[in-house]
Amino acid sequence: MKVSLIISTYNWPSALNACLQSILMQSRMPDEVIIADDGSGSETRDLIHQFQAYFPVPIVHVWHPDAGFQLAVIRNKAIVAAQHEYIIQIDGDLILHPQFVNDHLNLARQGSFISGSRVLLPEDFSAHILRTGKIPSWSTLVFKGDNRLNALHFPALMRYLAPEYKKRQPYYVKGCNMSFWREDLFKVNGYNEAITGWGREDNELAVRLINSGKKRLFIKFGGICFHLFHPVVSREMEELNDEILSEAIKTKILFAARGISDHNHDKAL
Repeated sequence: MKVSLIISTYNWPSALNACLQSILMQSRMPDEVIIADDGSGSETRDLIHQFQAYFPVPIVHVWHPDAGFQLAVIRNKAIVAAQHEYIIQIDGDLILHPQFVNDHLNLARQGSFISGSRVLLPEDFSAHILRTGKIPSWSTLVFKGDNRLNALHFPALMRYLAPEYKKRQPYYVKGCNMSFWREDLFKVNGYNEAITGWGREDNELAVRLINSGKKRLFIKFGGICFHLFHPVVSREMEELNDEILSEAIKTKILFAARGISDHNHDKAL
């Protein structure tokens, strides 16, 4: 099975640098990396070019002009650009455990999609990582993390808990740590582009995947990642996005009116 790793980013090249470094440490490399860039400037582009020169797998830069928070749109464009049958999705402010990709692939099952959690890193420690440009040791990341339970790695427990963890909250997902079969995303038309600004695009996608018969697995004690601190983004669209999510649950919608189908002819940079 081949896998495309999609990284969403926006104008934070120092965080993306740390993220890409952690990908180089993976025990199982993805077969390609696709950077879903929501309108970053030249500094991000230059960083990507530097990594492209020596990265062991292709890095594809999918970019569109900055038109505000358009995460659903840029993720759809990245999904269209993906070349492989399985997609792992992260954000560009994460440092990945060396087994991150391997854990997702070991848990992948036909008829399901996966979501995981994250370990939150404090502000001062995050600033230190970004300032030095170096990834600390695994033990240091665990020690500094605010919610260390999310940093425990037990693959046997991971497989056992996957269908049971948060079973009563089926739409609970973290878009920064998810994976899917590419064909399943196409069947529901990917992300709903009616959702703009922060929030609920990942939950609403989960609703449509579940409505289409897919089962959510939660990757606990595996798929570990560390989230670099940043200030809370504007949530002015949260109320409207909550309404879109509620409507998707109520009507049992299967297919987004605006989604992947709008980008089937897009070209990556």
